Amino acid sequence: MIRSFRRTGALGVCAVAAVAATTFAAAPVSAHSGDGFEFTLYAKEVPASGASASAPAPKVGDVLTFADDYYRSKGGDTVGRDGVTCAVVRVSGTSADVNCVGTIVLNGGPGGQIAAQSLTTIDTSQQSTPAADIAVTGGTGDFKDARGYIRTAPDGDYSRMDFHISTR
Repeated sequence: MIRSFRRTGALGVCAVAAVAATTFAAAPVSAHSGDGFEFTLYAKEVPASGASASAPAPKVGDVLTFADDYYRSKGGDTVGRDGVTCAVVRVSGTSADVNCVGTIVLNGGPGGQIAAQSLTTIDTSQQSTPAADIAVTGGTGDFKDARGYIRTAPDGDYSRMDFHISTR
């Protein structure tokens, strides 16, 4: 599969990830908007063994899986990881609708898991993906009762992931 299709097919549009105060500063959301976190991480896809950069165009029913590592800065310390599964649900020309579900595991504090999902339309003829919002649908640990969204955008070899999470 082409890289953009694999990444977009992901939560990190589709991709996705917070960490200890010693490695990363999460700024609490202001009190009047509820308890939560706002922070930025950078995701980089972990190459799958045997993966090919070229593949046939996606068709309905295709399932994609991928994983990313998360960093507080590009090339910095690893602070988390994700696992994402996406299903192609509609194809029209070079456009494909991809329904993705993933889990982000964060190390340290705040720490825990974040559940996220997205239905995204991608252009399989493009190498880069547009910015997109991913719904945060739950979590564990410090992210228990998490709601909100993750804004993801391409940033060189990484995806910039801006987290906006309420835990209230």
